Amino acid sequence: MKIPTQEEISRTEEMYNGKRIELIEMPEDPHPIEPGTKGTCEMVDGLGQLIMKWDNGSTLSLIPGVDKWKMIEESE
Repeated sequence: MKIPTQEEISRTEEMYNGKRIELIEMPEDPHPIEPGTKGTCEMVDGLGQLIMKWDNGSTLSLIPGVDKWKMIEESE
């Protein structure tokens, strides 16, 4: 995994902090979150990973460039 610059982390924070996300795929995790699970991005860490609070209670992070997801509207 490429270590992002502080500028890249800041852009990721602006884009995702507090946003609702729906997981599409978590291909490299041995115990992935189920596709279609929704959650909220709580913060972006120093490696650019999205620290999640999933609606199912999990806190497994999303890794940009590895995991796939989409932002969703609150009403979805």
